[in-house]
Amino acid sequence: MQTLTTAQLDLLLVEPSGTQRRIIEEFLRGLGVQHIQWVQGAGTALEAMHGRQPDLVISAMHLPDMTGTELVQEMRFDDNLRDIPFLLISSETSLSYLEPLRQAGVIGILPKPFDREQLERCLYNTLDFLEPPELSLKRYAPDELRVLIVDDSLTSRRMVRQVLERMGIEQFSEAENGREAIALIDQQYFDLIITDLNMPQMDGRELSDYIRNRSQQPGVPILMFTSDQDQGRLAAIEQCGVSAVFDKPFGADVLRSTIEKVLS
Repeated sequence: MQTLTTAQLDLLLVEPSGTQRRIIEEFLRGLGVQHIQWVQGAGTALEAMHGRQPDLVISAMHLPDMTGTELVQEMRFDDNLRDIPFLLISSETSLSYLEPLRQAGVIGILPKPFDREQLERCLYNTLDFLEPPELSLKRYAPDELRVLIVDDSLTSRRMVRQVLERMGIEQFSEAENGREAIALIDQQYFDLIITDLNMPQMDGRELSDYIRNRSQQPGVPILMFTSDQDQGRLAAIEQCGVSAVFDKPFGADVLRSTIEKVLS
């Protein structure tokens, strides 16, 4: 049972504009958030995080000393900060900025302007990430599930694993691409496979095709993550036997309910 509330969240807001800060803080306080620390730059934010770790970092993209993308990457390569949830608020649309953010595992990317409902959804995604309810499965105990996570991004694999561990799953194998995954699939049985779409050497679609048509476990549920917005390509992915397709970033609540559905 989830006990954490928005009123208990400790937030760090990284925003160079005083006007934008007031707008965001007004939304947050209207949603019940009481503990908000404001800084204007990434360097100050990193110092603040080392002094007291927040439950969530909310950042603009363009900061005085680095971008929001660079800030989250700094956090993900710092053992003390790597697991802190990160939310970007920005009007930026360039993939060169946004794709590394998605791969780094973020709670959400909110456009400017955003509305109360969008921000509220991100806050509740944070609560689900920090304190998700345990999986409720009829045929399995969560700690008995054997899960394979396939993604060329270490930070993405770490975030997915962290969410699943908090749901009660304990047994994991990991692979950086489809070829590595096949070597594992040919040697051991899995109850669930979670894979990224875009990977070097062998992507998620090719991996799914192998599992469904050439492996010894063609019925294993496959969940796929992607930041791809090409609707034609996404439709083709669903036709190759994937159980569900998720956007990056994803919501922990959606992941949990989907796992419960495909394993029921």
